[in-house]
Amino acid sequence: MTHLVEGQPPACWCSPACPIGQPRVPRARPLPAPGPRGPGRTLVHVIQEVDSALQALIQREAIGARDVEVVFDAPTKEWSSRRNAPTIDVYLYDIREDLRRRERGLLNEYDDDQRITARHLPPRYFKLSYLVTAWTQRPEDEHRLLSGLLSCFLRHDALPIDLLTGPLAGLGLSVPVSIALPPPEDRSFADVWSALGGELKPSLDLVVCAPTPTGRVYEAATLVDQPPRVSMGGKDGWPPREEAGRTANEPQRPNPRRPRKRTG
Repeated sequence: MTHLVEGQPPACWCSPACPIGQPRVPRARPLPAPGPRGPGRTLVHVIQEVDSALQALIQREAIGARDVEVVFDAPTKEWSSRRNAPTIDVYLYDIREDLRRRERGLLNEYDDDQRITARHLPPRYFKLSYLVTAWTQRPEDEHRLLSGLLSCFLRHDALPIDLLTGPLAGLGLSVPVSIALPPPEDRSFADVWSALGGELKPSLDLVVCAPTPTGRVYEAATLVDQPPRVSMGGKDGWPPREEAGRTANEPQRPNPRRPRKRTG
């Protein structure tokens, strides 16, 4: 009797040593060097590429021709005391996975002949939370910069495609953006400022949900292009008899019969 297990092929009943029906366990291999070899094999420096896109977007649509610097430093007391020019600080203070966007299954990779060469896990999305602040000599100027930043990010539900660079752009996936949403229940902005040792000041909470490849790639099974072979088990079930090597297209050999003895 053949026992079926969900998610596995049926096991063969003829012999424990029979390879027929044995499940094939995929072999995971490490992520290769960066290169155009498919989205599951490309090393993506997510934070660096998101930082670059944010800086370009702020300079293009929020600052314009004004002489304002965009930095990614921690806004501590020591840092603010050394600042002597109008500055927009985009400080990354939290990284966590967006579990609502996690997908299951495997995605196929194809060669030029549209044959499956490998399979990889879907990318995971990580929420990069930035504390955005404006630093000038007058509060009015800071409010003006914050207003421009708010308008800039409200115009975009995702980072503009033309600002994405490197492998992150090659993924062909959207990079959602949200601005000034209420903080999660387990976090408050007062706690963030307390940890930085600075004084509380107006800020915007910017969250970028960036897709990130897992780097786990599985080799596809070898393509079979030969006709199937039919064999009958030997005395103990395996290995097959010598006659078992014929192909499905070969005619079956006649079975020699012993002559019957005549009676009477």
